[in-house]
Amino acid sequence: MADANQPQLVSDGQVLIACIVIGFYLLLLLILGFVGYLKSRGGEEDYYLAGRDQGWLISSLTIMATFFSSFALLGAPGMVYREGVVFALVSLNVPVAGVAIYLLGGRIWRLGRSRGYVTPADLICDYYGSQVMLRLLVALTGCLFAVPYVMMQIKAGGELSAVLFRDYQYAFEIGCTSLAAVIAVYIMIGGMRSVAWTDALQCLLLGGGIVLGGFAMVASFGGPSAFSRAVGGLPDRSLTVPGTTGFWQLPMLFSVCLLMPLGGIVQPAQWIRFYSARNLEVLRRGSVLFTVLLTALFLFGITFVGLGGQVLYPLVTAADGSVSPAPEVRGFDQILVVVINDNLPRVLGETLGWTLASMVVVAIMAAAMSTADSNLHSLAAVATRDIYDRFIRPNAGEGERVWVGRLVILGATLFSLLLVLAGRREGSSLASLMQMIVALGLFAAAFAVQVLPLAIDILYLRKGTRWGAAAGLATGLVTAFCFTSMFPPLVNGLGWPILTLVLDLVESCRTAVPMHAMAWGIAANIIAFVAVSSLTRAVPTSRRDEFARLVSSSDSSS
Repeated sequence: MADANQPQLVSDGQVLIACIVIGFYLLLLLILGFVGYLKSRGGEEDYYLAGRDQGWLISSLTIMATFFSSFALLGAPGMVYREGVVFALVSLNVPVAGVAIYLLGGRIWRLGRSRGYVTPADLICDYYGSQVMLRLLVALTGCLFAVPYVMMQIKAGGELSAVLFRDYQYAFEIGCTSLAAVIAVYIMIGGMRSVAWTDALQCLLLGGGIVLGGFAMVASFGGPSAFSRAVGGLPDRSLTVPGTTGFWQLPMLFSVCLLMPLGGIVQPAQWIRFYSARNLEVLRRGSVLFTVLLTALFLFGITFVGLGGQVLYPLVTAADGSVSPAPEVRGFDQILVVVINDNLPRVLGETLGWTLASMVVVAIMAAAMSTADSNLHSLAAVATRDIYDRFIRPNAGEGERVWVGRLVILGATLFSLLLVLAGRREGSSLASLMQMIVALGLFAAAFAVQVLPLAIDILYLRKGTRWGAAAGLATGLVTAFCFTSMFPPLVNGLGWPILTLVLDLVESCRTAVPMHAMAWGIAANIIAFVAVSSLTRAVPTSRRDEFARLVSSSDSSS
């Protein structure tokens, strides 16, 4: 049972309404999954790419839903609540991602449509002519992004359940398991069509949830003017760089703002969405809608909740300077739920307020599920096309490969769920990484962004070689890992002198230039890519010319 001295954030009436709304929502997702199954035409291209025929609205919404996950509704408000206005500047990552969709997505679409690609490795390995080493590296990169990102969404389901049913001992575990089970079922049933349709619904819900959160916060102060005055009275460290904890120094801030969205755009789930678009116009419209809508939601929803949260629920500063959330918030990632539960019923009346608060609960689930389903689906494509089909059973039929993909979805879901539950244990090596959803998101992006130099080379430069691409990607992955929070526990656990020396070097570099792990990885990646490419045999001229022609060709179908 929960501590009797802790305030009751959610009334029994709201819990009942939330259960009804959540139950209806989960049932609707399963129905959409079944409809996707009925509409499917069989085969890998239909299961993974929805027949390459997605229209602009569905395509735009599924790209946005995949990009804006529980990071948007739990992690980002929690980080603004902890750090202050400095993290609101991370909203700059949305226009960067929108531009990347426009510049990279169209060229990836052209190549995918012309040459029948399904996964990122299909394109990358076809260009460089490396079907073993580079394919394995690209597949590993996809897994290193997908698994932490799925963990992040499952954790969000547990956090939500822990707030709603805080009087129950295993509320977190039940929430994680329920969310994971429903996601796995509807992806396995309907493939890309089910994922895209559910993503479209979930994108609308998460957008509405962010708007409601911003409205509840401003209304709780009596209007925009009162809200501005209250936020203006926050301590200077909440309104300036490097933020409340001092973590977000300019090199860290700029490296995250630039590289995190690029990692989110070249990760397998988004890459596959580029392939599945009907034509280039779909991606062009989507990039504009993505940039305008998501930037507005971040600035006027997420930022309002986080900054207003510091006023309503002041941070607690310890003697050593560390900060923790107010007792009634309990966890930084729970600030949106607390704001909604405390303020919507008071502003709009109990019945309407509770109903809308329940819709925000559903929006949070939608944000988590829309990204988890996309990454599980892409992970199945990567495992099936890049591993099973290439190295285990090259002669397997399409039907067999689709079923293998379904088993991968089930296995990856269970594996991610177990890691999330293990991270809840005191003393677990995963505990520090699992503390905040944003930490998991940045951890995953540190690996995904390592594909970026290869993508830019193929789509624009065409100067690299197969050995340069492999060396750069491998170097980037290892370097990025060494700068993440998972490396020190590994060093301490193994006790190898060489790893201790590497850790000392990492700490010296981080002290000298406080950039994120993804930036250190990209820097090492590019150096290795350029150096090795200059010493090894170039990609044949005929292939370079063919790819140059394909990526610059006009879109006759748009």
